[in-house]
Amino acid sequence: MEFISVQNVSFQYEVQDEDGKLSRVKPVLDGVSFEIKKGEFVALLGHNGSGKSTVAKHLNAMLTPQKGKVYIDGMDTSDEKLTYDIRRRVGLVLQNPDNQLVASIVEEDVAFGPENLGIPSDEIRQRVDDALKAVDMYEHRLKAPYKLSGGQKQRVAIAGIIAMQPDCIVLDEPTAMLDPKGRSEVMDTIMKLNRENGITVVMITHYMEEAVMADTVYVMDNGKVLTSGTADEVFSRVELLKKHRLDVPQATELCHKLRACGVKLDRLPLNEMDCVSMLREVLL
Repeated sequence: MEFISVQNVSFQYEVQDEDGKLSRVKPVLDGVSFEIKKGEFVALLGHNGSGKSTVAKHLNAMLTPQKGKVYIDGMDTSDEKLTYDIRRRVGLVLQNPDNQLVASIVEEDVAFGPENLGIPSDEIRQRVDDALKAVDMYEHRLKAPYKLSGGQKQRVAIAGIIAMQPDCIVLDEPTAMLDPKGRSEVMDTIMKLNRENGITVVMITHYMEEAVMADTVYVMDNGKVLTSGTADEVFSRVELLKKHRLDVPQATELCHKLRACGVKLDRLPLNEMDCVSMLREVLL
């Protein structure tokens, strides 16, 4: 059985006017289906308004389908009796870490989740230390979160989720508000958690260079899954992605243009190192 199973899910938001009356409905998801294996790293792509964040909120029962089903480790997210267990298995990290940091000291913030789960004090202490070490923030455990950089704040937010020991972490554009150094720090942390700790990762991102690190890539448009596959498979469909207002990695686009000019390339690279290697073989 797949760890996450999204089956023909549809969802719409109700939009209210200034008087609080329903003015219209806004369809967001339209028959979305996909499956994720335990330990997999999945990237979810799509332009603004494609439904990515709404999907993310369905994965830990923050939202439940109006049509279709979402199952987490076999548990139906629509069953309110299972909500607690589902949220223990799937942690959600939002785009802005300031919206998730609630305490005045880093280690107290990381302890917040386990405390709400009723974990014994001794175990909380161990979980907090382990989580902060996992994201390389242990030395900052006694600092105030507001004194940290953006990348450090996001890593503390991730540590808060890790301390609850979920099987899966869903990250909704975790690097969108960070500078390149911060993005690198957070991506290193995410890769480490997935590759070394075996945590299932579902990451929404606008950065194609981050998406190429995933095992599987899903591309959404207009509330539907447009295409999916490995990073090689998805980013080889350059014209399809551009038609739907999506970019591809710079190395991929360069070689796509060279191929259009007659340069014979068997495939399209996903990063600069691969691009340089391929061009050396072809041009030298």
